[in-house]
Amino acid sequence: MKASKRISTLNAAGSDGWEILYAARDMRRAGQTVLDLTVGDHDRITPDLILDEMIGSARGGHTGYADVAGIPALRDAIAARVEARTGVPTHRENVLVTPGGQAGLFGSFMATLDPGDTALFIDPHYATYPGTIRAASGISHSIAARPEAGFQPEMRDLESAPEAKVLLMNTPNNPTGVVYSAATMNTLAGFAKARDLWVISDEVYDGQVWEGAHISMRALPEMAERTLVVGSLSKSHVMTGSRLGWVVGPAGIVSHLANLATNTTYGVPGYIQDAAVVALVEGDGIEAELTATYRARRDLALKVVAGFNGITAVPSAGAMYVMLDIRSTAMSGREFAARLIDAHDIAVMPGESFGAAAAGHLRIALTRDACTLETALRTLARFAEEIRDAA
Repeated sequence: MKASKRISTLNAAGSDGWEILYAARDMRRAGQTVLDLTVGDHDRITPDLILDEMIGSARGGHTGYADVAGIPALRDAIAARVEARTGVPTHRENVLVTPGGQAGLFGSFMATLDPGDTALFIDPHYATYPGTIRAASGISHSIAARPEAGFQPEMRDLESAPEAKVLLMNTPNNPTGVVYSAATMNTLAGFAKARDLWVISDEVYDGQVWEGAHISMRALPEMAERTLVVGSLSKSHVMTGSRLGWVVGPAGIVSHLANLATNTTYGVPGYIQDAAVVALVEGDGIEAELTATYRARRDLALKVVAGFNGITAVPSAGAMYVMLDIRSTAMSGREFAARLIDAHDIAVMPGESFGAAAAGHLRIALTRDACTLETALRTLARFAEEIRDAA
C-alpha cells in the first residue's frame, strides 16, 4: 500500500531542511555537548504568571472539550490586541484560536486554495511554507527577495510570478530578521489587489521590531477583506510548547475555519486558553522583557560579527534571529553548517533550509545568554576566516 501523493510529496526536495537540528539532538542523546543555535525556542521556561493560571485552570476542571473556535474571553483578548496594534476594528468573530501558528497557516491555505491552485511565497521563507501549501493540495511557487535588495521583495520579481490564488508573506521575517518597509508593503498590497489574491500574513514576530516599524498587511487600504493574519504566543510570551496561535480575518472565512477545526484539531485545551487570556491581559511585562533581551542579543551579535572579515550580518531589524552571509568562504550554508558542527560542536541553520535566495547564508537563533552567544559567534567567525583564507 502507498501513502497518498499529498502526504508523500510534502518535502518536494526530499528534505525538510532541519538536518543540522536533528544531528545536534542525536549528539546530545549520545552524551556529547553541542551548542544548539538552530531552532527559535527560548532559553527559559514559560513564566509563572502563565503557568500558575494553566495549572489552576486544569485543576479547576477546564480539562474537557473547550470551545473549538476559542473561548470567548480569549477571542476577545486577541481581537483587542490586534486592533490596538493595527488600528483595524477587530471583533470576536474575526478570530479563530489554533494549536499554534503552524496550524493557523495550514487552516488558512485550506480556506483559500482549491486543489491545484498556486500559492506564492516570498523566499527566504520559514522552512515549512512550501510543504504547508502542498499539504493543502496547492502548488507552491517562490518569489525571490534578493540579498542585494536587502531581502525586500521587489515588483520586478512579483510581476514574473504565475497566476495564483494566494500570496504568503512574513514580516518581521524569519529567517532574515528583515522588517518590510512601507514601500515594500504597499508594493505587495498593490500586487495582491491587481492579481485579486488572498494574502496570508505571518506576523508572529510583530512585537519583536528593533528598527523601523511593523506594518500589518491587514491595516493597509482595501486589504482587510482579502487578508488572513496568523499570530501566536509562542515567541512573544515564551509559550512555544503550549501551541497557542490564531488566525484573524473576515468573519465569513473565520466561520469556515472554525468548521475545519471541528473536523481536524477540535480546538485547543481549555486550560491553555485560560492561560493565554492571562498572558494577553496581564503579560505585557513578559513580552517587554523578552523583547528587550532579544534586542540586546541582536545588538551584541552585530557588534561581534562586525569585527571579522570572513562574514557579514544581514541588518536584522526584527525577530529573534541574525542571518550571516558566508559567501566569501565559497561554501554553501549547508556545507559550512555541517563542518561547523563537526569541528566546534555548534549547530546553526543553513540558509538553504529557507530557500534559494538565502543560499550561502546561516541563520543564528539568539536563544542563548550573551556570554555563550558571543563565544559561539567568535568561534564561527574565526572558522569562516580560516576557511576563506585557505581557499
